[in-house]
Amino acid sequence: MTHSYATGRLNLPFTGICTFAKKPYIEDWDGIEADACILGAPFDAGTQFRAGARFGPRAVREASTLFSFGHAGAYDHEDDATYLGEDVRIVDLGDADIVHTDTERSHANIESGVRAILAAGALPVVIGGDHSVNIPALRAFDRQGDIHVLQIDAHLDFVDERHGVRHGHGNPMRRAAELPFVTGLTQVGIRNVSSTAREGYEDARAMGSDILSVRQARKLGVAALADRVPDGARVYITLDIDAFCPSIAPGTGTPSHGGFLYYEVLELLQAVARRHEVVGIDLVEVAPDYDPTGSTAILAAQVLMNLLGLVFHARG
Repeated sequence: MTHSYATGRLNLPFTGICTFAKKPYIEDWDGIEADACILGAPFDAGTQFRAGARFGPRAVREASTLFSFGHAGAYDHEDDATYLGEDVRIVDLGDADIVHTDTERSHANIESGVRAILAAGALPVVIGGDHSVNIPALRAFDRQGDIHVLQIDAHLDFVDERHGVRHGHGNPMRRAAELPFVTGLTQVGIRNVSSTAREGYEDARAMGSDILSVRQARKLGVAALADRVPDGARVYITLDIDAFCPSIAPGTGTPSHGGFLYYEVLELLQAVARRHEVVGIDLVEVAPDYDPTGSTAILAAQVLMNLLGLVFHARG
């Protein structure tokens, strides 16, 4: 028997301090020793409609206590595998410092946090916040070699500039495509009335984007969909919670009906984790006040826990 259910502390989900999955909190960003680091980015001043994603990191952390196994990992009978055992060191760094109304300073602080994680050789996992937090997160990879971005989202987020705004939550994939070390983007789940005009789609394809709607993704199937990510690519995954149908994830600022269900996303992530080195993750746009049931935050936490398990199981 390798677990400690009989002898360890019970540590129920509703007790204790709400770090992510009740993992250790590390205040000193110069002394990180971990395989993966959680960084909150509670910034939502880039939002164009309903604000509230600044409370996303706190809600996802609280929800994640439901999955704080604490006793040598979680066994999955379908895969016959135990995920996130004691050999995987995950720590919570708390939140980047957010300066209200100041996008540039707030983004700079998020970038500094991701740089500290990368300097420690760990996997950065950023919890937003609106999708603009992806901009500083990706900037931090400028000395990490070439990467490919897998975006799972309802919206293309490829606006260049609108009324002088270049770093809002409609801009991150355009800013990503401009980075010299980003070799391309696979954008999955894009649908319905979009925040990006036709010329944005044309620009995205011209700059190396492969764009797939939910219906197109379903028609392809998971294996063929995963094949759209180039062979050998090192992958950064950015997951907007509005990629999911608001019937299961209503707690977001810009819900879009017709989205993915849970296993559609999980199976894509599993295929990508098995085939590629995943170098970074962000999950954004959880706005918990729009979901009194808390199920959106639970979904976000469950996806992150499963994705981390899949990434490190593939590495092992």
